[in-house]
Amino acid sequence: MASPPRHLPPLLLLLALLGTSSAAAPGVIRLPRAGACAAPADPAVYDRPVIGIVTHPGDGAAGRIDNGTSTSYIGASYVKFVEAGGARVIPLIYNEPDERLLEKLSLVNGVLFTGGSVKRGPYFETIKKVFQYVLDKNDAGVPFPLFAQCLGFELVSMIVSKDNNILESFHASDQASTLQFPNYSSLQGSVFGRFHPDLIKKLSTSCLVMQNHKYGISPKRLRENDALSSFFKILTISPDENGEVYVSTVEAQKYPITCTQWHPEKAIFEWRKPMIPHSEDAVQVTQNFANYFISQARKSPNSPPADKVLDNLIYNYIPTFSGKTSKSFELVYLFS
Repeated sequence: MASPPRHLPPLLLLLALLGTSSAAAPGVIRLPRAGACAAPADPAVYDRPVIGIVTHPGDGAAGRIDNGTSTSYIGASYVKFVEAGGARVIPLIYNEPDERLLEKLSLVNGVLFTGGSVKRGPYFETIKKVFQYVLDKNDAGVPFPLFAQCLGFELVSMIVSKDNNILESFHASDQASTLQFPNYSSLQGSVFGRFHPDLIKKLSTSCLVMQNHKYGISPKRLRENDALSSFFKILTISPDENGEVYVSTVEAQKYPITCTQWHPEKAIFEWRKPMIPHSEDAVQVTQNFANYFISQARKSPNSPPADKVLDNLIYNYIPTFSGKTSKSFELVYLFS
């Protein structure tokens, strides 16, 4: 077949390259034959993943949204973060009976621990149970990822180290920051492995991520703790407002577990604070993290009955606009 003349107008050139006959009606593009796009499914990939998000005590605004009537909440930005990666959400209500928690865990393909402040009591006990579930699944050869953010990372550090006093104080409240990479070779196969090199460079020179925490763990303390150093590898570190350095991103060495001290969800979905980065680069960082987490969840072989999933999805709840009452969230899901 001869190449079409390059002097043709762009639309006619496109039609010619697509093989549209000159006898066809103007503007008509020949469609693929029926079934041509129905490629066989990859049996190792589940394209309808569901993520369980553990609720946090309170309403996300110190009782100002609902006058203290709710027992727990999920910031809607965490839900949107999961949906941006191509998954749906089932809320894991932290104070429900154990059998109900296990029932919901049987319906999901991975778990997310959110930010927050509570580090003890029934909430911490639920986090420990879910974390052990994640380990047990993977130890049995069943892929089951965990993504833990901010408080979630702090709680996982406490659990792995078996030391509730492992955390250190930092000044990183409402702070946009860089991510520094101590060892670029450790990025291969991690979430940052899917980042363009230019974006990696920008992360280390521009404030593209949002921090909001008073606690964390220093690289020195993590490396000196045998349990933590054997469980995690450090991917990034960041300085707080006083120049004190803390670990900002880690990945488990033997499990599909990624933890960030910072908040990937905020760059796209939260607008309350002017220091939250909303640049195209910051948005790309968030999207890469969402895509990576859900790509891990797609490896889970769990495909529960659709009706059971539908009965438990977060779509059964209505998010509440926080108005001027919350400093952190535009929308929250409330559970009582």
